[in-house]
Amino acid sequence: MGTNIETSLKKRTIYFDRVFWQEGFALAGPKELKGKLGDKFDFTLINDKFDQDTFEKAERKMFETALDGLLAKSKKLPIEIDVVLGGDLLNQCVSTSFAMRKSSASFLGLYNACGTYAESMILGAALVDKFLDNAVCVSGSHFSSAERQYRYPLELGVLRSPMTQWTCTGVGCSLLSREKSENAPRIVSATMGRVIDFGIKDVNNMGAAMAPAAKDTLSQYFLDTGKTPDDFDLILTGDLGKLGKDILIDLMEREGVDLTKNYADCGAALYYEKQKTYQGGSGAACSAIVANGIVLDNLRKGQMKNVLLIGTGALMSPLTAFQGESIPSIAHCIEICAENIDSEGTQNAVADIS
Repeated sequence: MGTNIETSLKKRTIYFDRVFWQEGFALAGPKELKGKLGDKFDFTLINDKFDQDTFEKAERKMFETALDGLLAKSKKLPIEIDVVLGGDLLNQCVSTSFAMRKSSASFLGLYNACGTYAESMILGAALVDKFLDNAVCVSGSHFSSAERQYRYPLELGVLRSPMTQWTCTGVGCSLLSREKSENAPRIVSATMGRVIDFGIKDVNNMGAAMAPAAKDTLSQYFLDTGKTPDDFDLILTGDLGKLGKDILIDLMEREGVDLTKNYADCGAALYYEKQKTYQGGSGAACSAIVANGIVLDNLRKGQMKNVLLIGTGALMSPLTAFQGESIPSIAHCIEICAENIDSEGTQNAVADIS
């Protein structure tokens, strides 16, 4: 049963007074290293196993490495972190929660599929704005562990659909703080998504399932704030992929909104055509590693001033797919601003990511 996609009359956008994106760390896998953005990441794996005996243990080690890397990069002590918020794609979010066994910080485990990073940033910003000094937001995924949980055993060698996307291997984490460091961009506002179901049942076509949710949240943001795409250097969705990106452009065009000038998708931007990922990347790491590997750096350097990040997630499971259920989806929107940057000096932000 599909959800009515008419924009809600109730405002869903919240505003933050003093939340700064202090630091970021992006860890990526070997396929991502060979992709279009391979030189942008802080740490890259040589192989998927990461010197572990299972892919699941490798994913856990990826989270541990990324969290340690963020602390080292930000010059923060573990005791200075008030809370870690985040999750992954595995059942019960075991990669994140098991990695947190080594941390002394409070932990809030989250799941919004591939929209988990955006969800963690919204909740982290809300906590820092009113209650805490420092929050870490983290999200990640691993192709091999996700593939055998959601699709088929790797050994089976099943042919991939041309509509499918490649689950990104990586972990991205961000430090949000009340303390403003030099050139740290500010988290201005966030629009919380609602669950949208357009009746798509093809688990190989996540972009088509998620695009209506991205459209719903983006339309709501523009309605709540009175802003337009022209107010941004970059509008960036998480992992709609090539087809989902085109669908979103079409859906927004029907509302009279033109996204063609400054819109990119993390999943569509990660890989070269020759890597045969078909529609591009997906996964809980997708938006997290692009945001922390590229977007933050560009905001600091003044190459961007205003960015809108929309994390997208397909809220299905293997069980619901086997039972013939359609795929409900969600999208969360975050507005980020580099306040000390003159907008006239910004460059073509889309060209740097697409």
